[in-house]
Amino acid sequence: MGTGSGQERPARRGGGLARAARRARPDLSPLRRAPEFRRLYAGQAASFAGSMITYVALPYQAYQLTRSSLVVGLLSVTELVPLVIAALAGGALADAADRRRLILGAEAGGLVVAAGLTANAAAWHQVWLLFALAVVSALGFGLQRPSLEALVPQLVARDDLAAAASLSGLLGNGAQVLGPLLGGTLIAAAGLPAAYLVDAASCLAGLVMFARLRSFPPEPQADRPSLRGIAEGLRYVRGRPEILGTYLIDIAAMFFGAPYALFPAVAARFGGAAALGLLYAAPGVGALLVSATGGWAGHVHRHGRAIALAVCGWGLAIAAFGVAPGLWWAVAALGAAGAADMISGVFRMTMWNQTIPSRLRGRLAGLEMISYTTGEPAGGLESGLVASLTGSVRIAIVSGGVACLAGAVGVTLALPALWRYDARAVPVDGPPLGGPPATVPDVP
Repeated sequence: MGTGSGQERPARRGGGLARAARRARPDLSPLRRAPEFRRLYAGQAASFAGSMITYVALPYQAYQLTRSSLVVGLLSVTELVPLVIAALAGGALADAADRRRLILGAEAGGLVVAAGLTANAAAWHQVWLLFALAVVSALGFGLQRPSLEALVPQLVARDDLAAAASLSGLLGNGAQVLGPLLGGTLIAAAGLPAAYLVDAASCLAGLVMFARLRSFPPEPQADRPSLRGIAEGLRYVRGRPEILGTYLIDIAAMFFGAPYALFPAVAARFGGAAALGLLYAAPGVGALLVSATGGWAGHVHRHGRAIALAVCGWGLAIAAFGVAPGLWWAVAALGAAGAADMISGVFRMTMWNQTIPSRLRGRLAGLEMISYTTGEPAGGLESGLVASLTGSVRIAIVSGGVACLAGAVGVTLALPALWRYDARAVPVDGPPLGGPPATVPDVP
């Protein structure tokens, strides 16, 4: 009896450790089970790697040609309006046209942009061409992204969507950490033309992988792209308070709690350029750690609650960054913020992919893209303005973190369906428009 009992307990402990280990590593099920998702993922990996090199090279070249930080800032702002317009148009097109063709067309446009940047860096050295090609690049990205995101629910089983969201986060965060490092190394070692040429090669590799996807024609009842179709997407969001809550809570988090514009001022206090690089990399490292250990995400069903708590964690971490007494405390706080942001992102993406009907997925992906591409630039403006008015970078950062926390609480109270949402209550095809929120109060 005693021997039997002693043998069972280690077995249970071992089984628990094995389960914990499985949950603390990326779930590769979507890549193993869905060949089309594997091709899509490989194409995105190739394309994103090159685009992150250009993300570094473009402002670097603008500054080298003009020696003006204002020009660098204007270059970033110039991309914003085309991106918003293209996201709306790309979302409508993704629901009305073959998504594979849209992806291929936009990727071919990216190849042309990379070739133009290579030629400009090697021979022409024209500032106006940087602006023109940046606009074309933003248009291509806005047109392509909704189709890429709308395809995932068509390629992956519903139960694997959380794992697919974690893998997408792993890809994006890995590229954001490694891409700029590779870009800086290429520029230093081989020059700007070589960096842009690598981006062109990555676009070509992405084209090859995307071309191996099968066609994804629109559904038979799909409408032609129009302003009325975009309005239909907006009406759908208004009728789904839990989905609306995911947009609003993310916008609030980025508007109040994204003090990236203040990083140079903080870095000056902690040691200059080397500290600045650590501050920019820290959120990506935290997010990468979460996405690399994302096997646990598939076991969480109350996605709305996870999103709200993660956004609260982001606000608290940003406030902690504002009062950090030293560089490594600041890096740790930003790493925690990046981890919280990644948790929120995984469950936002899972909720969207599991519940939004396929015929609307492109338009909703376009709206989603606007929510996360506009929040950060607006947040930079907000934090810079508060710092100017108060004369204190620390007050601007801490107040932003506290406001982010208040915004998360406010959105959750205003839209309680977000907090009550439970994936186990949602039909496979998603809830009907205007239907009751998905809740399972008695499920543990």
